Amino acid sequence: MRPQLAVPKWAQQTNKKICRGIPFLRIEGVASVTQVTSTGKPTLGVAPHKGSAERAGAVGGLAPALFVYSDAMHNHVSLLTDYGLNDEFVGVMKSVLIDMAPHVRITDLTHGVPAFDVRAGSLALARAVQYVPPGIVIAVVDPGVGSTRRAIAVEVAGGRGIFLGPDNGLLGSGVAMAGGADRAFELSNTDLHLEAPGTTFAGRDIFAPVAAFLANGGALEEVGKEIDTASVMPGLVPVPSDETHPAHGSGMRCEVTWVDAFGNCQLNVGPDDVAPYGPVLKLLIGEDVRSARVVTHYADIDGGAIGAVIDSYGMVALSVDRGSAAETLRIEAGDAVLVFAGDGGTTTSAVTLRLGK
Repeated sequence: MRPQLAVPKWAQQTNKKICRGIPFLRIEGVASVTQVTSTGKPTLGVAPHKGSAERAGAVGGLAPALFVYSDAMHNHVSLLTDYGLNDEFVGVMKSVLIDMAPHVRITDLTHGVPAFDVRAGSLALARAVQYVPPGIVIAVVDPGVGSTRRAIAVEVAGGRGIFLGPDNGLLGSGVAMAGGADRAFELSNTDLHLEAPGTTFAGRDIFAPVAAFLANGGALEEVGKEIDTASVMPGLVPVPSDETHPAHGSGMRCEVTWVDAFGNCQLNVGPDDVAPYGPVLKLLIGEDVRSARVVTHYADIDGGAIGAVIDSYGMVALSVDRGSAAETLRIEAGDAVLVFAGDGGTTTSAVTLRLGK
């Protein structure tokens, strides 16, 4: 048998009965179970979790309960962390969520953010958030866990979304992509947290139980004190800048913001930014000079050549068809790439001219 899961104080309140994590309103004399859908229309049906109605109605010998889903309830939680999958951290955090709020659906956006890399996590969140369903987003890349850094909740889109995470710049870009912060709160109400022997697992002890509280219809105002949205640390997003080179003329300094699992190197520029430099770009990476033809898909890149692909997020990515541009060019996230107008005459082979890095 597993040990009994720690339960935050909010779930022990006598004025709100909790049935396997789902709050319900028990109304005497009701002989059936009615579920109020997200549209506000009641539908007759079964209880939201097997056995819930029986346990609800068994109290005092009363009839089964009427389950009323609040408009404040959220049914979806998205997760983004640097926890990786080798340890039990992700599974434990999800277990806390499911035990306290069994009705939620959970999407793992990624747990592969490089350890401690807040900027990489922030950019990943910004890329993903436009496709995330309404609900709660837990983002944890938290080198300062257990310190004086704040744990926060940020409300967006008129309450349709809530971001939970450390106030270290991780949430800023995602919040901006969601339209900006409506309200923000510090997660200072410890009654909502799990009691723990240490302070180094905020995903389990703070963010997951607070998410469950909100998913069960808890008021955002109860998570802690409200803070000025302007005080939330913004995300750090690199921007391109003009560059003049004595040999190559006027151009643009870009940065590799992300290298995906295929070795595609996303730059911090879009197609409109590179359009003035023509259909073939001249790339200066360190002392190496390369060329890259602007294309719309990988198969349009000549064998072994470097292409500038407009990727699925609408950004320019340096790519090799069925190969790794990161390995070919020996670049990684954070490296500078200078872009100039190309003439098509510089090398496009997969053989790098770089002597070493």
